[in-house]
Amino acid sequence: MSDIVLSVEVRERTGKGGAREARRSGLVPGVLYGGDRGPVAISLKNNELIKAINSGKFLSNMITIDHKGEKQTVLARDVQFDPVRDFPQHVDFQRVDADSVISVEVPVHFLNEDIAPGIKRGGVVNVVRHAIEVHCPAGSIPESIEVDISHMNIGDSLHISEVTLPEGVVPTITDRDFTIATMQGSRAVIEDEAETDEETAEADAEAEEDADEDSED
Repeated sequence: MSDIVLSVEVRERTGKGGAREARRSGLVPGVLYGGDRGPVAISLKNNELIKAINSGKFLSNMITIDHKGEKQTVLARDVQFDPVRDFPQHVDFQRVDADSVISVEVPVHFLNEDIAPGIKRGGVVNVVRHAIEVHCPAGSIPESIEVDISHMNIGDSLHISEVTLPEGVVPTITDRDFTIATMQGSRAVIEDEAETDEETAEADAEAEEDADEDSED
């Protein structure tokens, strides 16, 4: 059973009128679909749904919904919020079981950033993808994908082929080796290194001229 359990009621009245009626009663309307059953209009208690959303696991973990003792495992597929008050207005759930292969976005966590050579030189990590969409069993959704960037230097790029994904987890994008992050140098660092390179080149040129003069003598 999942960590999040939500009690739901079946809405007899559907459509916009039924949704408004549910909201007036302090409930959040929703739809349950998928599996071998047809779609069902449901409603949930607003405070229970907000608590589940604030848990940080609502969109990336299996959820158990309970209707009068009958339990089903589902995934939250969409949540619509009020644009002014930011309260949940509608939620869609998809029926799944632990072995169902689903697509889901998993957040990326970057490790060892402080010891990366590029950071020590004054560079910054440019995150191209904060999350990666993957195919995986619904019962084995990883909480995060950990990426070690301790080796990255300024100018380096990190691609999905360099990331070790958990067993049974594969990216949904398979036609290209997409970029997850790059290491960029700040303008000050780039200018400073350019000046250093220029000074080094001038010193080498002067040393070469001195060597030529000595050979002539």
